[in-house]
Amino acid sequence: MSRPLRIGLLWHSSNSGNLGVGALTVSNIALVDEIAAELGREIEYVIMGPQEQGRAYVKAPNITELPIDTRTLLDPRRYWRKIGTLDGVIDIGGGDSFAEVYGPKRFGFLWLTKMMAIARRRPLMLAPQTIGPFTRQPWIALARAAMSRSTAVVARDPLSFDAIGEIAPTARRVQAIDVAFALPYQPAPQTGSKKLRIGLNVSGFLFNMSPENRKAFGLDIDYARLSRTLLRELTRRAEVEVNLIVHVVSDELAEDDDARVADLLAREFPHAKRVPNFASPSAAKSFISDLELLIAGRMHACIAAFSSGVPVLPISYSRKFSGLFEGVLGYQHGVPVKGMDTDAALGYLHMAIERRLELKAEIEATTPKFKAGLDAYRSELRRFLKAL
Repeated sequence: MSRPLRIGLLWHSSNSGNLGVGALTVSNIALVDEIAAELGREIEYVIMGPQEQGRAYVKAPNITELPIDTRTLLDPRRYWRKIGTLDGVIDIGGGDSFAEVYGPKRFGFLWLTKMMAIARRRPLMLAPQTIGPFTRQPWIALARAAMSRSTAVVARDPLSFDAIGEIAPTARRVQAIDVAFALPYQPAPQTGSKKLRIGLNVSGFLFNMSPENRKAFGLDIDYARLSRTLLRELTRRAEVEVNLIVHVVSDELAEDDDARVADLLAREFPHAKRVPNFASPSAAKSFISDLELLIAGRMHACIAAFSSGVPVLPISYSRKFSGLFEGVLGYQHGVPVKGMDTDAALGYLHMAIERRLELKAEIEATTPKFKAGLDAYRSELRRFLKAL
């Protein structure tokens, strides 16, 4: 029997407090396992990414980890040596971190780890992710160097697909979809509630965003005011049950933490239910699957709803939302980055809540689109693993 293939999962995480990053990891492993079983190969994984405190929700006998930090990259006995033991590397970039907008330090880590794998002559595939934006030098040239030397660059939205073609025209580019659409979950048992169960995921990142940062992101709404006003109006409705849902827990970055914001809003609006923090991405999706509507500022909370057939109203702050929901799925229900002020957004959300059954029917009709996107990625995984 052939020995197991050793695959590095770069910029994945086994225990991220950001359940979106965790969903990428759980889903990607499930998809690779599926293709490996089809090919009759066993896989050993090395998860390589930031190490956080907390209980791991990704663990198995065939999974080991290598934390990525400055020391890991500078010490030749660590990342450089580990890369040399692998058959191939699948890099998901934390979903959207391969971009210039998060600053030179994060980009430097994302870029250097790619180029070290390439220097060690290890096949590198960029799994479905947001590519860019890259608007100026040296970011464009550096991104081109990494993408053109990868075996494939897989976009999760058309805007990213176009960016690959513009920046690295010689790269093998593939249009797919976010792997979290394949996140395993157990449908939640029916609660028997006679109320309209609405989930509200208030993003700590958006809630704590300064006016200067709102301007930098081009965001027209005052997200904190929108969240409070919406909560006030929904909790006054006797037929509505509002569930405050946390999708990112961050002990180190208080301004990014959904949990602190949920606790604050639960004190301000005691009729809203503060849902306990989820133990895993799949647990979050299981809970969301029993809602009648989700309003969310975290994209992977939106994906959990959409892929389990729950009407969802995304509140966008970047092109990754529009690229996925509008560009891939043709789903145009949500609050856009621009073109809708706070009062208009509030009115739109109330109107969409009343149209939730129409949204549900539209999601059901769109299911073949996201399945086709997952199949496109499966095909590229098959090609990648066969070559190894």
